[in-house]
Amino acid sequence: MDADSQDSNWHQVLIGLVLIFLILITVLGNVVVCLAVGLNRRLRSLTNCFIVSLAITDLLLGLLVLPFSAACELGQTCNFEEPLCKIYTSLDVMLCTASILNLFMISLDRYYAITAPLRYTMVVTPKRVAIALIFIWMISITFSFLPIHLEWNTQNITNSNLTPSKCKLQVNKAYGLVDGLVTFYIPLLVMCATYYRIFKIAREQAKRINHSYYNKAVTIREHKATVTLAVVMGAFIICWFPYFTVFVYRGIWGDINETCETIVLWLGYVNSALNPILYAALNRDFRTAYQCLFCCRGRGITSRGSSLSPSTSRQSQNQSHQVTLGLQEETSLRLPVQNGSEAPFPQEPDNLETSSLAGQSSGQFPKSP
Repeated sequence: MDADSQDSNWHQVLIGLVLIFLILITVLGNVVVCLAVGLNRRLRSLTNCFIVSLAITDLLLGLLVLPFSAACELGQTCNFEEPLCKIYTSLDVMLCTASILNLFMISLDRYYAITAPLRYTMVVTPKRVAIALIFIWMISITFSFLPIHLEWNTQNITNSNLTPSKCKLQVNKAYGLVDGLVTFYIPLLVMCATYYRIFKIAREQAKRINHSYYNKAVTIREHKATVTLAVVMGAFIICWFPYFTVFVYRGIWGDINETCETIVLWLGYVNSALNPILYAALNRDFRTAYQCLFCCRGRGITSRGSSLSPSTSRQSQNQSHQVTLGLQEETSLRLPVQNGSEAPFPQEPDNLETSSLAGQSSGQFPKSP
């Protein structure tokens, strides 16, 4: 019995260390994203409004939800009072939903940046971005605080499915199906369609440069774009698809093994730790800002709020000029896009996987005549 008890203690310690590490990565990673945008004017664009919204959402999840979830997991009990339990589960649902919807909006923004670059500044305006952010939080609150506090999620649930001794989200058939469809499955289908379309257009544009001198560069750019899109969609599906599958299953057929529920729940939380890497660190401008934050120790922050020092900025501009110099002849060729307009090939070939996909600033795309 002593050996079994010791093994159990080591098992709890190991789980605790993993959960604490995940919480720290989630909090610190999203704090760094917010600091990078706040200190670097180059990163203050409409696209990055969704990146910052995503970072703030994941940061709140790491501060307000994950510590309590970890305490429940390590203590094996969640004996919260009913009002506190409802607030905890409502915050959990709201922040997870807002995180997914922010990812959904990012995919739409990148879709317009690639398919309609000449009309991008007319389609993606500050007013529409603000409306989209309000829409994200309205949907998140509608499917979290409202049904949980009105107990719509527990109506018609049999007594065998209720576990009053443990605070966890209860799900009935209607709530499970509606919440799963609106907050995950429909956004997932749209994201798959938009990223597939982005990938297809990127390949078509890359193949239009037929000059033998640039074939290798085109192949490299195409490979980077493929890898980036695969990582973004792969991480999202791996993290959230198991959770919502179990979520809908619980609503229709009842609770399953608690260990399985815990694993898929924390797998969804992992996505909040990965988002600062997938949607920020893979971008060259964010990487430069990160380097200034960690290496320059504030010396690169100018009086205007930019985190790029003059020498670093000049070096980056020189490198960008050297990279794009060889493609100046090609940019004069107008490439047709799907909506009937014409757009030049992106002028930053080594950053196709992020800058051209994200449409970091409206200045990268020429305005429509």
